[in-house]
Amino acid sequence: MDVADADILSRHAVPRHRLTVDDYHRLGEAGVLGADDRVELLEGQLVDMSPIGPRHAYVVDALSKLLMSAAGDRAWVRVQNPIVLDSGSEPQPDIVLARPPSHKYLLAHPRPDDVVLLIEVADSSFEVDSGAKLELYARAGIREFWIVDLTADCVLVHRNLSGDRYASVSRVETSGTLSVEALPEVAIQAAPLFS
Repeated sequence: MDVADADILSRHAVPRHRLTVDDYHRLGEAGVLGADDRVELLEGQLVDMSPIGPRHAYVVDALSKLLMSAAGDRAWVRVQNPIVLDSGSEPQPDIVLARPPSHKYLLAHPRPDDVVLLIEVADSSFEVDSGAKLELYARAGIREFWIVDLTADCVLVHRNLSGDRYASVSRVETSGTLSVEALPEVAIQAAPLFS
């Protein structure tokens, strides 16, 4: 299906088949989806992921190093690995701080109750991260969600779930400090992410 066909379908009430997380995994096991296919499952649909540019990769590396050092044994830092939000969504966020013990993730990806903090690094993906993913994460009950906005050199910290949305959003500038609400002793400086 090319882009023009997708536009036609979006303008009409055409029934669609939604994939489950199990269907998604079977596609990988059958070789339909390969290791080089950069897709994730959102709301039962395969969604293309943006390519990772050098700056995006640098910030993910910096975040993982800083958070591993700050969190110690308090949280398991997972980098660009899946989480299961529900039966139809398995995104691959840039960083997740998951509750220990880490060995429980040998057999299953973390679920929302396991997530202490979820982070997306956004450049060309900002619209998706601050739109669809923000709503999905809030609806799933992810208590704290940061968007590292590389287009504006700041971090948007979403907290205080109220129903299916975050009631508070604060903007942390490059000179600020980022602390994890559920683990207040885990704090990092924002500056290394942007220099």
